[in-house]
Parts: sequence; C-alpha cells; structure tokens
Amino acid sequence: MSDTNAPLPRRLADLYVDELIALDPITGTYLGVPESSAKLPDLSPAGREARADLARATLAELARAEQQPGADGDIERRCARLLRERLIAELAVHDADEGLRAVGNLGTPLHDVREVFSVTPAETVEDWAAIAERLRAVPDALDGYRASLALGLERKLYAGPRPTATCITQLGEWADTGNGRGWFEDFAADGPDALRTELDEAGRAATAAVAALRDWMRDVYAPAVADAPDTVGRERYARWSRFFNGTDFDLDEAYAYGWAEFHRILGEMREEAEKILPGAETPWVALAHLDEHGTHIEGVDEVRAWLQTLMDQAIDHLDGTHFELAERVRRVESCIAPPGSAAAPYYTQPSEDFTRPGRTWLPTMGRTRFPVYDLVSTWYHEGVPGHHLQLAQWTHIAGDLSRYQATVGVVSANAEGWALYAERLMDELGFLTDAEQRLGYLDAQMMRATRVIVDIGMHLELEIPADSPFHPGERWTPDLAQEFFAAHSSRPADFVESELTRYLTIPGQAIGYKLGERAWLLGRENARRAQGAAFDLKSWHMAALSQGSLGLDDLTDELSSIPASPTPPSASPRSTR
Repeated sequence: MSDTNAPLPRRLADLYVDELIALDPITGTYLGVPESSAKLPDLSPAGREARADLARATLAELARAEQQPGADGDIERRCARLLRERLIAELAVHDADEGLRAVGNLGTPLHDVREVFSVTPAETVEDWAAIAERLRAVPDALDGYRASLALGLERKLYAGPRPTATCITQLGEWADTGNGRGWFEDFAADGPDALRTELDEAGRAATAAVAALRDWMRDVYAPAVADAPDTVGRERYARWSRFFNGTDFDLDEAYAYGWAEFHRILGEMREEAEKILPGAETPWVALAHLDEHGTHIEGVDEVRAWLQTLMDQAIDHLDGTHFELAERVRRVESCIAPPGSAAAPYYTQPSEDFTRPGRTWLPTMGRTRFPVYDLVSTWYHEGVPGHHLQLAQWTHIAGDLSRYQATVGVVSANAEGWALYAERLMDELGFLTDAEQRLGYLDAQMMRATRVIVDIGMHLELEIPADSPFHPGERWTPDLAQEFFAAHSSRPADFVESELTRYLTIPGQAIGYKLGERAWLLGRENARRAQGAAFDLKSWHMAALSQGSLGLDDLTDELSSIPASPTPPSASPRSTR
C-alpha cells in the first residue's frame, strides 16, 4: 500500500540534493547556488556523520517512494536505482571510516576547499564580500579536516606515506606560491579595492591555517603513518571500486582485460610511430622526437586560446551531424589551472543556470611550451565531445531527469568512460588523420590501459604475466608501477609521479576510464545489432546522453535498449515539479 505523503523517487532525490547543499556548500557552489558562496562544510567527524545520517534517512524514504503510483515508469525507475546504488556505496565507504584517512594529491576534502574558490562567483563587490566570508571559514574547515585525520590516527586508520608526503608538499606550495604570499592571499588580491583590507586579512588567515596544517601533517601525521602500506589490499579496493564505478568488477578479469588492451594498443602505436620516425626502437622514442621537433604551441595564454579554438571547432563540426546541441551547451571555456594542482587536466561542470559555463583546466606545471600531439585527444576527452557534452547535456535537461541525476549522482566510470569513448569517436570520425595527433591519441589510450594494469595490480599485489615485456612473474609494487608507467607513456617524470600518487590516493577510480569505455562501446554495439538498418548514431548519442548518470551495472543494459527512434528529451531549461 502506498504512502500518499511519500514523494516519487525523482522528487526525493532532489530533496536529498537540497539537504546535502545545506551540509556541503561546496556542492552548492558547483551547482550555482548563491547562498553557498560564503560557506564551507564541516569536515570534522561530526560533519561526516551528519552527511551519512542524511544518506540513511533518504534510503529509508526511498523504500516508500518506490511504492508510489507512477514510481515504476522508466524515468522514476532509473533515478531510484541510481539513488539507492550511490547512497549504499557512499555509506559503505563512510562506515569503513575511509574519510578518516583521506590524504593525497587530489580528490580529498582538503583539495575541495581550495578548488571551490576557482568556481565561486567573483564578478561583483557582493560576490567578493561572500568570498571574504568563505576565506574566513577556511581555518575552521581545515581544523575539521585535521580532526578527522587525528581520529583516524587514534583508530590506526592510516593514509599511505607517499600520498602523505605529496600532500605536505602541496600544502607548502599553497602556503607560499613563491612571492612570499600564499595561494589564498594571491586569490584575494584580485578582489575590489573597496574590500581590500577585509580580503587581505581573510587571505592571510587562510594561509596561516594552511601552514599550520602543513606543520601538523609534517610533524605529527607523517611520522605516525611512516610504516603504513601505500596500497589498500583487495577488500578496501573492492569497496572503492564499487564507489567509483557503480559495479562490482571481477578484478582479475579486469586486470586481464587491461593487459589485452595494452598489447592491442601497442601494436597500433608501432604502426603510427613508424610514420613519424622510421626505425624508432619504441613508440615513445617517436613521441620524444615530437617533444622536440613536433608541432607545438609557445606560451600559456597562447595554448589556452588554441584549446578554446579546438573545442569551438569541434562543436561546429559535430552539432547537427552527430549531436543536437542546445545553444547553452555549445558554450565551454578553456582555462589554466591554478598553481599547486595535480598534473592531469580536468573539467568542471556548468552551474545549473549556465551562468558559469563548463570549463576545461590545463595544469602547466611551469611549462611554457606545449606539444600538440598530447593535447588534441585530451581536449576531446575533457571538453568536446567528452565531459562537456555529457555533463552539460545532463545539466540542460535536469528538469526532465532530476537534479540529482544531473549533478551529485554522477558515477565516475560513466563520465570517464564516455570521455574515453569520445576520444575514440573522434578517431572513428576521421578527426585524427595526422600521424602526430593519432599517436598522441593512442598514447592516451595506452595510459588508460596501463591504469587498469597498475591500479589493480599494485593494490592487489598481483603477479605480472609471463608474456609481459616488463618484469614477468614478479609481484606489483608502487615502485614497479611507476617504472612501468614511465616506460609506456610520453608523460614527463613529474606527471608520472603525480599519476601514481593519484592511484594510491583514490584507488579504483583510474580503472573506470577504460572499463567505462568498454561499457559504452558494448551498449552501442548491442543497440546497433538490435536496430539494424534503423540505427542512427546521432539519435543514439542524444538518447544515451539524456539518460542521466548510471552505474556500470545498469549503463550497458540501458544503452543497449535505446529504441531506434527515441523520443527526444525536452529542450527547455530545467522545469519544476
């Protein structure tokens, strides 16, 4: 019997987002909620428990929502399935106290505190007044984060020494960017003169809090975790893999798939390398040749503008032929990442009202010269038709889905799998005819295959296969993983080191690119076979991008069952229910 007072699943999911924003104003800022701009979340154990209580209460309410008339329709069903899977996965991580050892070089609550300032509105005096208040909240936020780590030490829940050391280095860079001021002070310096004193004082207080956290982590935390393992083992890895991928992989099968892709891609790379540098011993010798002699962009401002043009041109070529894009989805901005970021490029989703567009971010790592070969497919991944087209489309049709499905319910492997599929799509469509760009694309594909190998291999301490060209029969360690990654990548040493620390920081996330791509490709092939001559790639793309987020458990089934002539979603802005 239904409860007439219970909301339908989509309404419940959106109520959850409202309550989450109240607890986590960083999420609110990413969604474009003005009231969030002046606040930061409680990162203490009490704050973590409050978010877990919200998840538990929402799960209890979801059981009632699914009994309501109309809850069995496809749209409500997908939302309910996503909400349940995500909240259960999040609670599994919380209940294992993983948040009490969240230390690394990206993706931690500490990094969220800094990165949110890059997307906080900063156009008016009122905006900057809110920023000043948010800056004043930094010390309390970092104190809460430190309290969580201190509780982790009490419970003998340790982060790895390598992620800890990298985090301490980053905190040092944030405390002093090289000009005697910290990152927050530099950020505040761009504010209006009318708030100069207030912003400077708040920036100094934030910098002092960063320095204090660095000192505590250096003097107290790092010695305490010095003998802890950097890897997490099979049980913890499986928990994190479910969280990032929305499925329980057969990890041994996934590891074998990574090796199969390694060998396949290596063969293609050798063919392309021969076109660039005949007789090159390995494809990476040819890529090193391109570092010196290939097409490149000089200057940071110049590379930002070049990447913007690349995305604008991709939109012009793809819109109307392989996608149907709303005008506001066509807007995406190329940006340079702030100093002290991790080495990998990234993307930030537009605000719900699109006043802040989707943005791609390039960490320069101090460079001023940028080879083109490793940028083209990367920006197809981060921008168009990758992350931007998917996440901006979800935002655009959030009223037809739910706010939750379009934003905070994103499953990493769904999004990263689409972005890697987007790189492959551009190759399939003939956009990578130049040998430099195609070898760069294959190098990027190889990086995602090696991620599957080393991420699973080192955390589970698996054996390297007998047919491997690298240390066959030995067991993976982080040092071997870094050596293997470096030997099969064009990336510089600092990037490789940052990447390996990333895998130690967020185990299970890096495998979602390649395994997510596999799910997208399988769904497309199944739909093509089912529809036969009626299959239309543009229609399939838009239907696929209009389903909202799904875990990999459900993604392939939903993609496979897209009808030949799907009803397009509403093109109107978000509606209310």
